[in-house]
Amino acid sequence: MDSNKLMNPELENSIEENLETSIRPKVLEEYIGQSKVKENMKIYIEAAKKREEALDHVLLYGPPGLGKTTLANIIANEMNSNIKITSGPAIEKAGDLAALLTNLSEFDVLFIDEIHRLNKNVEEILYPALEDFTLDIVIGKGPTSKSIRIDLPKFTLIGATTKAGSLSTPLRDRFGIVSRLELYDINDLKSIVKRTAKILDVDIDEKSAEEIARRSRGTPRIANRLLKRVRDYAAVLSNNNIDIKLTKVALNRLEIDEIGLDDIDRKILETMIEKYGGRPVGIDALATTVGEEVDTIEDVYEPYLIQIGFISRTPRGRIPLPAAYAHMGYEMK
Repeated sequence: MDSNKLMNPELENSIEENLETSIRPKVLEEYIGQSKVKENMKIYIEAAKKREEALDHVLLYGPPGLGKTTLANIIANEMNSNIKITSGPAIEKAGDLAALLTNLSEFDVLFIDEIHRLNKNVEEILYPALEDFTLDIVIGKGPTSKSIRIDLPKFTLIGATTKAGSLSTPLRDRFGIVSRLELYDINDLKSIVKRTAKILDVDIDEKSAEEIARRSRGTPRIANRLLKRVRDYAAVLSNNNIDIKLTKVALNRLEIDEIGLDDIDRKILETMIEKYGGRPVGIDALATTVGEEVDTIEDVYEPYLIQIGFISRTPRGRIPLPAAYAHMGYEMK
C-alpha cells in the first residue's frame, strides 16, 4: 500500500466532522476545556523537552468529537515535531506499518486514529517498536527465511479510540500516558462557539452562543457544526448577524431540541418506553428496532443520554429513567 495513502487515509467521516484547519487550536493555550488533561500534558511535554527526549506514547480515549485529533496535533506542535496521521483500518498488514515506521524521523509523532481496529498481526509488530524502537522483519518464506532487526528513531505514538475497552491489554500497557477526554460543560462549549464564530467572521451574541452550546451534547464537533448551520441561516436572513431568535429558528428546523436531542435520540427513547414498556432491552435488539448500527448507538448516542440521566445500563440491558419519561411526555407505569 502506498505510504501517502496510509498517512492520509480517507476516513469514513462526513465533511462536517472535519473542521477547517483554521478552526482547530494549534497550541495548548488555545485549547478550551479538558483542563486536567491539558495541565498534565503540559507537564509531560515540558519534562520531555528538558530531557531532550521523545514524549512517552499517549493514548487518548473518549466519545467521538471531543478533540482527540486536535490534541494530537497540538502535542506535535508543542514538541516542535512533525506528525504523521493514519488510522487503524488503513494499516492492513505488517508491511504497511513497517513503511510508516521506517519513514519517521527522530521525535516525530505518529497518530493512529481508531487504534482499537488495528489488525492483531500488525499490533504484535508494533510492540517492540513502542518498547525498544526496533522493528523485526522476516524476509523470505520457509527454511530460507531470515529475520532482520531495524533500529527506529525515537518517536511518539499517539493512539485515539472511542473504545478503550476494545484495546488488548499488551497494547494498552505500552502507553505511558493515558488520558480520558470528558464531555464538555456549557461554559466551555460557549467559549468554543464564540472562538469559532470569530474565526468564521460571524457576529454572535451571548445568548445565541449559549443556546448553541446547550444543544451541542457536550461535544465541540457538534457545537461547531451547529454554528455553521446557524451561520447559513444568518447569511440568508440577517446579514451574518446571529441573534437568539434566529438561532432558535435554525436549531428547531434542524430538529435539535432544547437539550440537544435529535430525532435518533428521541427514536431511541420512544422505542425503549413504548415498544419495550420501559423493560431492560439489549443493545442489539435496540439497534435493530431503531435501524442504527450498534457501534453508532454505543459511541454517539448512548454516552450523552447516560450523562444527562435519561437511560441506564443494567446487567439485563438498557432502561429509560424518569427524566426520559418526563422529557418525552410519558407517564411512568
